[in-house]
Amino acid sequence: QVQLVESGGGLVQAGGSLRLSCAASGRIFSINVMGWYRQGPGRQRELVATITKSGSTNYADSVKGRFTISRDNAKNTVDLQMNSLEPEDTAVYYCNANGLVRSSGYSGNYWGQGTQVTVSS
Repeated sequence: QVQLVESGGGLVQAGGSLRLSCAASGRIFSINVMGWYRQGPGRQRELVATITKSGSTNYADSVKGRFTISRDNAKNTVDLQMNSLEPEDTAVYYCNANGLVRSSGYSGNYWGQGTQVTVSS
């Protein structure tokens, strides 16, 4: 079984920092793209940042310069360092693994259950 588990969410004041972590477990051969998405109250789920197996990154305009995504291919983990947090960053943050190849050869798209980030003004 493949499972993605997020950690590191919590309550922080505006201007503060948080670091989110996600670990993918199971019989995994490789993961093409790992990323973070978020969904605030009454809003659609949106892309925050992604990173490919080779290290190429992509960020939403709203977080550029403030957030940094990184991954460890050997451990199948992805982190999101969030600095200069704003109340608008309040959301449930979801870890994503796209193009996750199992040892059996099956490839799929997987999601974590989400972790709450709340930024107070």
